[in-house]
Amino acid sequence: MLANLKYISGFGNEFASEDPRCPGALPEGQNNPQVCPYNLYAEQLSGSAFTCPRSTNKRSWLYRILPSVIHKPFESIEQGHLTHNWDEVEPDPNQLRWKPFEIPKASQKKMDFVSGLHTLCGAGDIRSNSGIAIHIFICNASMVNKCFYNSDGDFLIVPQLGKLLIYTEFGKMLVEPNEICVIQRGMRFSVDVFGETRGYILEVYGVHFELPDLGPIGANGLANPRDFLVPVAWYEDRQVPGGYTVINKYQGKLFAAKQDPSIFTVLTAKSVRPGVAIADFVIFPPRWGVAEHTFRPPYYHRNCMSEFMGLIKGHYEAKQEGFQSGGGSLHSAMTPHGPDGDCFGKASKAKLEPERIADGTMAFMFETSLSLAVTKWGLKTCNCLDGNYYKCWETLRSHFTPKFRNPTGHK
Repeated sequence: MLANLKYISGFGNEFASEDPRCPGALPEGQNNPQVCPYNLYAEQLSGSAFTCPRSTNKRSWLYRILPSVIHKPFESIEQGHLTHNWDEVEPDPNQLRWKPFEIPKASQKKMDFVSGLHTLCGAGDIRSNSGIAIHIFICNASMVNKCFYNSDGDFLIVPQLGKLLIYTEFGKMLVEPNEICVIQRGMRFSVDVFGETRGYILEVYGVHFELPDLGPIGANGLANPRDFLVPVAWYEDRQVPGGYTVINKYQGKLFAAKQDPSIFTVLTAKSVRPGVAIADFVIFPPRWGVAEHTFRPPYYHRNCMSEFMGLIKGHYEAKQEGFQSGGGSLHSAMTPHGPDGDCFGKASKAKLEPERIADGTMAFMFETSLSLAVTKWGLKTCNCLDGNYYKCWETLRSHFTPKFRNPTGHK
């Protein structure tokens, strides 16, 4: 397992890699073809607002056996000592020092990376994407048939005792003491350990880690981009009896579930960060669809922004059923979403001719960089919440053909 680890060097670069078991898995000349090589699903993970300048625009395209939107509803789970409540105790201006944080014996209590997260201190507000938290992780067991992702911010992981074998959506990496690892917001990962393990985590809300400017120290000081490694693509295709568990940290709380573009912006309210809006008002009006060799409906996506959509009239093309005029939908930061099963099936096989889209329809979106809190009225009192929304993706199935890159003749 460890002998197969491969990396590409560079920090903040544009990388492209494939698992050698499926050569040519990356589409040529486009991100979102009508049918992806090997019958995979295209999905974008964004690390910035769509409208950020090129120098700060961050996004990755993944080609998946199944899109991440297929999962049962998230339910709150025990979060142990993970918190973002900075008012639990009175402030203390005294000097503070901690002895080594104790790691329980596996024979007494099994503790993996997630259950072993302990928040030490922090400041700021998760919902406004501003602040930091410092966590300690102590664990003695690997994560089995589960993964974790953080909707709140980036993790900078500093192991102090023991090695971490981290499986991410982008590949595998081994992180040892005297090394660091950055897991960006929204990226799913699982951690294997090889015994008692301990370390530190710095979490930042609303921004990403970047290399510092060199300034007067000159061109060759501090860390260089080449000092950082990125894993090469790797995939796993297996079924888990009983389901695979996805754990999400959202607004400081833990939730678990079983896994079985802004070109139409009308108005924007800018924040202090270039290209990042406090709020955008976006419409999806009637228009022509003419893109060649392209999957034309909105692609599967996990966004660093929160998206509230409403429908004034007609039928939204990505979800012909269920999304009704006068209703709405909220896809919070890093919550996966995209076309339902029926839409995906039809659009993957449609003859790509110029066509009118959304005649007689007007949908809109409020998009914000803030993490929105839903009220009790919205969740319960109004009695309008659609508890079956997640089912619109349950008809999506794996079409993965690992031995046949181009099964339909599409390029």
